Amino acid sequence: MSTSPDSAHTKPRLLYVEDEVEIAAIGREVLSDEYDVDHAATAEDALRSALSRRYDVMIVDRRLPGMNGAELVAAIRTARISTPVIMLTALGAIDDRVSGLDAGADDYLVKPFDFAELRARLRALRRGRGAGDRRMIGDWLFTPATQALYSPTETRVALTASENDLLELLSSSPEHVFTREEILDSVFPGGSPATVDTYVHYLRRKTTPEIIDTVRSRGYRSGVPR
Repeated sequence: MSTSPDSAHTKPRLLYVEDEVEIAAIGREVLSDEYDVDHAATAEDALRSALSRRYDVMIVDRRLPGMNGAELVAAIRTARISTPVIMLTALGAIDDRVSGLDAGADDYLVKPFDFAELRARLRALRRGRGAGDRRMIGDWLFTPATQALYSPTETRVALTASENDLLELLSSSPEHVFTREEILDSVFPGGSPATVDTYVHYLRRKTTPEIIDTVRSRGYRSGVPR
């Protein structure tokens, strides 16, 4: 039996950034019960993933080779990606915690930690962030948690789950041009490029053509409607 785009998502998506191989393997195994886990061993790989896919939450180790965890979170926030982040820090390293929070992390957990506590913090963080997530797309207000857009005249436009997921992805990184392949991978697994074009059309028809920009030969990005 085929799966429709609206029913394709069964788990929230998590980006786990950890360079220690053994810890990463354990973490992926434990977290995969509740999350669709993507793992990155470096901040550079993690940033590429964060710019091209929508995540519900991220776990970032503070001390990474090359770009460190705080620098990664700062880069993510600079790209206007509002996904909640838990920073993993070394025992007693207060400066690590402070710099991580100042960079844009939402919470921190000290190593070594119990995975049961990490899972509980992730759930609490998602509850707290999800309810208040408000994004401006031009003069339109987008509230992903309620699957709604509000026009400049405050008219409420209800979105389907797939329309909401598509707009949430595009608005999570407004400067990034998402290819159809990136959108399919993140929002419509198992779909075709025509599926992406169809949902872009649905959103434009419900709101305004400028809600999503078409970048010729590349893909789509969040628009700036007036």
